[in-house]
Amino acid sequence: MSTFGFVVMITAIAGVVGTGLGGLLGVLFTRNSEKIVSLLLSFAGGVMVSIVCLDLLADAIGQAPGSVGHVFLVVGMTAVGFGLIYLLNLLVDKKTNPQVKHIDKQHPKTADQLSELIHSDHYEEHKKEYAQTKEQKSRRQLFMAGLVMAFAIALHNFPEGMVIGASYASDETTGGVGGLATAIVIGLHNIPEGMAVSVPLAAGGMGKVKATVLTALTGAPTILGAMLGYFLGTLSPVMLALSLSFASGAMLYVVFGELLPESILMWRSKAPAFAMLAGVLVGVVILFV
Repeated sequence: MSTFGFVVMITAIAGVVGTGLGGLLGVLFTRNSEKIVSLLLSFAGGVMVSIVCLDLLADAIGQAPGSVGHVFLVVGMTAVGFGLIYLLNLLVDKKTNPQVKHIDKQHPKTADQLSELIHSDHYEEHKKEYAQTKEQKSRRQLFMAGLVMAFAIALHNFPEGMVIGASYASDETTGGVGGLATAIVIGLHNIPEGMAVSVPLAAGGMGKVKATVLTALTGAPTILGAMLGYFLGTLSPVMLALSLSFASGAMLYVVFGELLPESILMWRSKAPAFAMLAGVLVGVVILFV
C-alpha cells in the first residue's frame, strides 16, 4: 500500500471509527452526559495543545532552522488558520443563533448545552416547524438547517485531518513516526466529539442506531483534510511548513475558541481546567516516551 493510501486508511479509522465510537458511547450512557463530555472535551483539548505546540509547530519551524523570516512565516500562517476557522464558525453562528429562542442578549454566545455545540437545536426548531406545517418552504429550511449542522461539525473535523496528513508528510522528510502518534491522538480526541454529536441527536428523538451511524459519518471530512494536508506537505519544505502551520492554527481555534469555552459553560466548575492539564501532560507523555 502506498503512503497516501495508508494515510487515507488510518485517517478513516481515526475520524470515522473514533467519532462513531464516541457516538455509540453517547447514546448508551446519557446520564450526566454534559458533565462527562465537558471533562472529555477539556482533556482532548489539552492533548491537542501539546501535539500542536510541541510537535506540529516545531516541525514547521524545523523546515528552515535558524531562519527568522521562516519563523514569522509559520506564525503568520498559524494566525491565518486560526482566523479562517473563526470566521467560518462566526458565519454558522449568525445563521443559527437568531432562530433559536434560547439565545438572547443575556445568554453567552458560546454554547453551554450539547445541542448548541453542533447547532442541533437550530435543526430541531425547523423540524418542529415542518411537522406543524408540512409546507415546502419549511422542508427547504429543514434541509438547510441540516446542512448548517453538518458544516459546523465539518469545521471541527477537517483541520484534524489536515493535522494527520501534514504529519505524515513531515515523516517522509524526517523519517519519524509522528503521523501515527498524531492519528492515534486525533482518534482519541474524536471520542468526546462523537459523544457531543450523538447525545443531542438521540435526545431530539432520533433512534440510537441512526444517531450512532450519522455521528460516525460526520468523521468523513477528516479524510478530506488528511488528503489535502498530505498533498500540500509533499510539494516542498515550504509548503509542508505552511500546511503544518495552517492546520495548527485551525486546531488551536477549535480548542480555544470552541472546545474549552463550551466545556466550561457545560460544567461551570474548576474540573475542566484539571482535565485540560491532564490532557496536556498526557500529550507530553505520548510525544516523548
